[in-house]
Amino acid sequence: MQILIIHQNFPGQYKHLAPALVAQGHQVFSLTPKVEKRTVWKGVTLLPYRIKRSSSKDVHPWLSDLETKVIRAEACYRQALVLKDKGLEPDVILGHHGWGEPMFLKDVWPNAKMGLYCELYHLNSGETVNFDPEFSTPDLRGNVLRLRLRNLNNALHFDIGDAGISPTKFQAATFPEPFRNKISVIHDGIDTNTVKPNADAVLKISDDLSVTRDEEVITFINRNLEPYRGYHVFMRALPKLLKARPNAQVVLLGGDEVSYGSRPPSGKTWKQIYIDEVREQISDEDWARVHFMGRVPYDVFLAMMQVSRLHIYLTYPFVLSWSLLEAMSTEAAILASDTAPVLEAIKHDETGWLTDFFDADALVEKANALLEDKETRARLGKAARAFVLKTYDLKTQCLPKQLEWVSGLAKP
Repeated sequence: MQILIIHQNFPGQYKHLAPALVAQGHQVFSLTPKVEKRTVWKGVTLLPYRIKRSSSKDVHPWLSDLETKVIRAEACYRQALVLKDKGLEPDVILGHHGWGEPMFLKDVWPNAKMGLYCELYHLNSGETVNFDPEFSTPDLRGNVLRLRLRNLNNALHFDIGDAGISPTKFQAATFPEPFRNKISVIHDGIDTNTVKPNADAVLKISDDLSVTRDEEVITFINRNLEPYRGYHVFMRALPKLLKARPNAQVVLLGGDEVSYGSRPPSGKTWKQIYIDEVREQISDEDWARVHFMGRVPYDVFLAMMQVSRLHIYLTYPFVLSWSLLEAMSTEAAILASDTAPVLEAIKHDETGWLTDFFDADALVEKANALLEDKETRARLGKAARAFVLKTYDLKTQCLPKQLEWVSGLAKP
């Protein structure tokens, strides 16, 4: 078959699936703004598209999100017409529609089957709305209307999507019927042959400090350090955590930007806001044991997981981070918030420990208890990896199911 993949940050969620489709003998193309010219990546032909306009300055704020997606969708549409004239006729189109890119592609190739990566439908009720009182929406009624309009992008794709795929049950369940019935729950997959325990792992924190599994290392990861992933809760627990664990090295990964949720006040970052909030409560000696590493190459991230004695994961009820499952795959002991969809991976006292998202004192108490209990940590770590192997392993579980899903999508 000819298979076209649309992703503004290719390969994204298709980094394993796309090469596997090539290996099956399909012609695989990707339409993406990540490249300047036609090139090849792992057998996938990458085709550039260009966004030629920016969002309007005075558009109604409730419509700004949709306008951004339509701008991107039009750019894909224009380039798709050029590709069609050059002979591209995909049998299957795979796309993460969260950025709007596939919106008009059925107008170019009406006979192609379209499979959508369904990351999230924006709910306006239930536990996901005003989950964190500190960042609650003052105009709750207006926010309901804003989210309704934001979901127009989802709704426009429901009409053209032949099937969907979601990585977790929680994410799939956010989508309304009848499209929910078209979604298969299949995770992107964890490469457990790479992401595995390593007794000899070394994490270089700086020119003056490297740590191994012999040290007490506490880890915390966000793509960007922000409240949606519990950064504020972790930082507020940090003064007591450092006092309780005088030999611990605390390592944080994450950028200074915003991936989810609201932006910080102008000129500030969430990272610095919460450093400023707690810094006076922490002695210089203790603060020297806190290490912000920013964003790092994957091998450094992997070493961090492999030396972690305790990995703390906090999140709003939202998309599940790959990093949690990767930490589990390295047999790290996990302390995680009892929020969906974490509960799909962490069963309390089986594959990790759970704690109340908002209770910083409980976080410190449970972290201290786990760090004092080597046998429990070992038991939880081994069970966590076993669960990942059984449920999320790339080669034996997820990738075969993804390939079967694409094959089923292509059938008349």
